[in-house]
Parts: sequence; C-alpha cells; structure tokens
Amino acid sequence: MDPIHWKDEHRELQRQVRRFVEDEVLPHAQQWEKDGKVPREVLRRMGALGFLGIRVPEAYGGAGMDAMASAVFAEELARCTYTGFTMTVLADTEMAAPHIIRAGTDAQKKRYLVPITKGEIVAAITVTEPDAGSDVQGLRTSARREGNGWVVNGTKRFITNGVYGDLYVLAAKTDPKAKASRGMSMFLVERNTPGVTVTRKLEKMGWLCSDTAEIVFEEVRLPADALLGEENKGFYAVMQSFQNERLVAAAIYAGEAAKAIEIALDYVKTRKAFGGTLWDKQAVRLRLADYAARVEMLRQLVYHAAWLDTQGIDCVKEVSMAKSIGGELTHEVVHGCLQLHGGMGFMRESTIERMARDARVHTFGGGATEVMLEEVAKRMTP
Repeated sequence: MDPIHWKDEHRELQRQVRRFVEDEVLPHAQQWEKDGKVPREVLRRMGALGFLGIRVPEAYGGAGMDAMASAVFAEELARCTYTGFTMTVLADTEMAAPHIIRAGTDAQKKRYLVPITKGEIVAAITVTEPDAGSDVQGLRTSARREGNGWVVNGTKRFITNGVYGDLYVLAAKTDPKAKASRGMSMFLVERNTPGVTVTRKLEKMGWLCSDTAEIVFEEVRLPADALLGEENKGFYAVMQSFQNERLVAAAIYAGEAAKAIEIALDYVKTRKAFGGTLWDKQAVRLRLADYAARVEMLRQLVYHAAWLDTQGIDCVKEVSMAKSIGGELTHEVVHGCLQLHGGMGFMRESTIERMARDARVHTFGGGATEVMLEEVAKRMTP
C-alpha cells in the first residue's frame, strides 16, 4: 500500500526508477561488483533521465523536489539488491550535493550542481576521519588562512566515491581556539587539486561496486571561493546534512528488507523439503509474515518523518528512530531470509548472500544504532 502522503509524482518516480533498475542495473551490476566501481556512463544516463537532480533547484537543472521524493528514490534504488550501486548514487545526490544546494553561492551552484545533476561530476562528502565519525567535533583536519585563500591538512577515511569521484565536500577546522562546534567550516575541493592524494582504496566486506577511500590532504591550497557557506558554521551544516542522510538510509533499509522478503518468499514456495515446500511449514510462513509486518511499520515511519521534513517540522527524533530501528531490522530480516535459503544462502551465486554482506554495515554506517538511540533519548523529556 502506498504511503498516505504519496502523490502521483511519487508513484511516477517509483515506476521510472524501477524500470531503470530492471533495464540498466540488474543486467550489469554483477560485473560492477567485480570491477569495484559503477561506470560513469551509467551515472550520466541517470542524469539525463533526471534522477540525479531530484532535490536540485530547477534553476540549476533539477526538479526541486523535497524529502519525500528522496525517500521514494532511495527506497526504490535499494530494491536493486546492490547496495554498492545505491550508495554510489546517493552519496553524491543526498549527502554531498545538499550542502551545495543549501549553502552554495550562485557561482558555486552553477559550477558544481549543474554537472552533478547531469552525472558529469560525482561528489563525495568527506567528514569521517580515523578518529572522528559520528563525533564530528573530534575531527582534526584543518584549514588555515593564507593570503586570499586557505591551506588544508588532514586525513579522511571511509569516504564513499572518494577514489573515483571528482569533488569533495570537505569539513575542516578553521578556528582551532574555538569550541569544536563553532570552529569548523565546509569547503569544495576538486580531487585533482595538488596535495590531494587517495592513499588507499579500502577493501570492504560488502558494497563491492562502491569505491571507498582514505584521502590525505597535504598543504592543499584552495582559493577563497572554495569556502562553502559561512566560515566557522560547518558543524551546523554537517548536523543538518546528517538528518537527510539518515532519513535516506532508513528508506534504503525499508527497500532492501522488503526485497529480501520477496526473494525468500519466492524461494520457500518452490524449495521442496520433507514432503512439501518450505512454505507449507507454518514456522516459515509466520517468520516471513512477522518480517513483513515490521518492515511495513518501518516504511510508514520513514514516510512520516519525510512528511514532517517537508512541513518544516523538527523530526530529529523520528529520523533517529527510523535509522536505529531500520538498521537493526534490515540486518535481522536479510540474515533471517538467508537462513531460510539454507546452504544456497551461503553461496556467492545467490542474491541473498550478497545482500547479507551488504546489510551488515547498516547498524553503524551513517550513525551507529547506539548514537541514534541517544538522539531519541535526548528528546524523550521536556
């Protein structure tokens, strides 16, 4: 059943994304897993179809839609079962680009948003460091003023699109004497800038077609107009971005979990054992029914939170709930569906095996369950 807040534009977006996935992702994605990246021509094709500019203002080539559309887009992409592909796209459109949409100057938007929307530039959000993830106040990368520009030094880690991307939306300390929440700024750094080095392409358990990097910035000289937004207001920009990132993540979880249930249902209805199919066993039916009920609850919470966002209503609690519940639930559902596949679920040739590897990160990527629950707890009392 469609969420109550869906409009015809959301149903059409869902149909278009599903058709694109069936025609242009599923036939090729296994090769992308082997190659460790998504081909640029695929992203350019998505740009031509308007998928990469859903939240970009119309003045810069986008559709100017809202959080509801982002959730629809993320949920439907996630049903492709290749989370590496999903994250390659969404790290660009829903994690990096929103910083430019909210805080960029007209010149920055024309220079970067327009090609991002076309799929000509791939962006990455570079916040996480070896000693700072959800604890953004602990980051050490610095940017000091020099002449009319800036000089950046530091290391970033676990950066999606960091190896093959073109543009880094970078968080760095600009006032070492100020409180961490008041001395951070955001910058736009092109990957080919002298002093920027991708020191490692990180090998992961899952998300194999999504490139993940460790990046070193060594005396990287940036012009004055590389500053994105207000100086020393970067912490608040990152916190705001986290909300969209976590909402989109929860939508991914809903899509992945629902697809895992579909795959398991198809398998148990045909797998013969003990004189019948697995579906004939009540324990199997009840397990899948329980999963379906809980995933539907997650989905409704995701779209409720998205609707709150579109109304300008504070929804940190609801987004944090969806992220925490969703990450844990998807991990449980995907692994439970693998269990129903028995030995076949352990084989690399099965879709559910890949989904199980990809799903493991959901309980900590983009904000661990415990961090999310603490955000909920903070808002439980006046």
